[in-house]
Amino acid sequence: MIYEVSHRTTYAYAHPVSISHHVLHLLPRQCPHQITGDTALEVTPAPTVRHEDRDYFGNPVTFLTIQQAHTELTLRALSFVDVRPRAVPEPSATPPWDDVLAVLDEDRAVETLDAVQYRFASPYTPIDPDLLAYARASFRPGRPVLEAARDLTHRIHRDFTYDPTATTVTTPVPEVFRLRRGVCQDFAHLQLACLRGLGLAARYVSGYLLTRPPEGKEKLIGADASHAWLAIWVPGQGWVDLDPTNDLIPGDEHVTLAWGRDYGDVSPVQGIMFGGGEHTVTVAVDVTQLER
Repeated sequence: MIYEVSHRTTYAYAHPVSISHHVLHLLPRQCPHQITGDTALEVTPAPTVRHEDRDYFGNPVTFLTIQQAHTELTLRALSFVDVRPRAVPEPSATPPWDDVLAVLDEDRAVETLDAVQYRFASPYTPIDPDLLAYARASFRPGRPVLEAARDLTHRIHRDFTYDPTATTVTTPVPEVFRLRRGVCQDFAHLQLACLRGLGLAARYVSGYLLTRPPEGKEKLIGADASHAWLAIWVPGQGWVDLDPTNDLIPGDEHVTLAWGRDYGDVSPVQGIMFGGGEHTVTVAVDVTQLER
């Protein structure tokens, strides 16, 4: 599947911003199942300083400094991405999850050591006893790790309601668990906290999902949105993605943007500014499938 992904973010400020510094994760990364083609990032007003790099996790990152007064900031990322089908192991054929803990504790291979850093609590994914108790219902002793993780994915999808009005980006995971409501970011953080509470390695993945209009309706321009899911590490298989919002293993309709410990590592736009006062944010995303 080849996609054109357009992500436009506009900040409108009540008062002029005299100077601002930004860190952007808006361009998709290369990974085994995904080839990134041409990309472009337009910034208005033009930044005084701009630097492209890779962050600690290997994600493309852009650093900006804007030194002219402005009351509006527009960021538009345009990317062409070739997403290939993924090889997914049979869940029942993966090793018991308790054995995976032993591998993470004892194996010193580079791949395993890389996975170990995703076992611990992070700012958005605290270790919580209620979440651990919820997770243990799926992770019975000796159960294959991916089979148990898929069961947890299914239960989150069944037990929680998608509700974009229930939470904000700062709502803690224990509060999401209490409300039983949230959005894709909340559900990804919830499952991450469950898996890490058990001692397993799991990472947060940000990206996009191809959406389809209702039958007989045209797709609305700008109506797509960013998406979030997670990946769990399985010995001998590597990272396997899981989408609790949609209760599935992501395939060639998920476009990977970046990954890290949680949302804070891969937020599309971060920064500080002087001035501005109150502001509004408008986001428009389009994911369009192209002919190969």
